[in-house]
Amino acid sequence: MSEGTGLSLRGLDTAAELEAWLPAALAMHGPPLMFVICMLSCLALPVPASVAMLAAGTLAAEGGMSLWSIALACWAGAVVGDQIAFAIGRAGRGPLVRWLDRAPKRHAARLRAEDWTRRRGGPGVLLSRWPVSPLGPYVNFAAGAAGFHWSRFLAWDIPGEAIWVAVNLGAGYLFADQITAVYMVAHEAAGLLLLAAAILGIAFWRRRVLERRAEDETGTATD
Repeated sequence: MSEGTGLSLRGLDTAAELEAWLPAALAMHGPPLMFVICMLSCLALPVPASVAMLAAGTLAAEGGMSLWSIALACWAGAVVGDQIAFAIGRAGRGPLVRWLDRAPKRHAARLRAEDWTRRRGGPGVLLSRWPVSPLGPYVNFAAGAAGFHWSRFLAWDIPGEAIWVAVNLGAGYLFADQITAVYMVAHEAAGLLLLAAAILGIAFWRRRVLERRAEDETGTATD
């Protein structure tokens, strides 16, 4: 998805790697990258769309990119991803259910999404974009599998995704200074924690070495 950055999302195993990768990737690829991130997140894939939108909003506030182009890309990617998930749910409920049920968390999310869609209908689709966005991808699948009419799904989906994008991008744009400060504090705190862990590890190791040396000396004296 982002070969030019030298890292893939699959390889981002730590928050530090994500923190280093995301701003550089956004600066290089901008709207196309956000389109793909938002689309994949709506397919229940572990992609940090909300974090990416916060970062994109912060960069837009700093003049690094156009806010409106990013917003349009995020919204279009989310809507396209929703339609793909809806179509997957409509076309293959059996294989889809088996895939979702392989993981306990996905299984639980599927059951919640089906119950949510059954009880709330169209407004439930809108609300699953925001404020209960973690349920959104599973609502997409559930709505398609339940025979939800596509035009009705789309009518509720479009404004819902607009709200989701506006909230996340807007937060990054309006609170850019605060978010940057939080990142800096978090980075410093993480460094201090790592330093403390290293000191404790060295102290524990030295204690074990001294204990073993004492045991060896005691054993030698006894012999």
